[in-house]
Amino acid sequence: MAKAIIKSSLKPGSRSKMADSRVLPRRNLQTARRSVRPPIALDALNDHLGYFIRRAQIWVFGDFIRTLKGIDVSPAQYSVLVVTGANNGLSQAELAATLGIERARLVRLLNRLQERGLVQRLPSSADGRRHALTLTAPGRTLLARAKALASRHEKRLSEKLGGERRKALLDALRDF
Repeated sequence: MAKAIIKSSLKPGSRSKMADSRVLPRRNLQTARRSVRPPIALDALNDHLGYFIRRAQIWVFGDFIRTLKGIDVSPAQYSVLVVTGANNGLSQAELAATLGIERARLVRLLNRLQERGLVQRLPSSADGRRHALTLTAPGRTLLARAKALASRHEKRLSEKLGGERRKALLDALRDF
């Protein structure tokens, strides 16, 4: 009977507030409530370079990972492949220092790359205790493909930042 009273008091084509709340899914009501909130204040974070570098890193790594997903190369593996490819015979210690990677983590990375047949550890001619790192033929082939994909990623990053801002940021961060 109550429904009949509500229906009879409405004009044709209109709804009561109670009817609207039952028709809209719960998440739409929650979204509508959230959208009227003022923006969340960042307070002191607005002046923290590290906060914004981290936010940028999250975007950059996410895009990079998605871009190279098809060839199963992580950002760290890409760095190892690039530097090894550019410095044939580099030692593990030199590579770790250049990339700022802990030696134990680098060993695990190299193990995975070696298992995939991409990298070789050869005895160093200069020091028998060291390994000289080289890319295998499949490693060089994969690196060429990875560089092409990474170039697409860098183009998207440049579009997002703008060419001049990207260059200025790269120049500023290169010395860290």
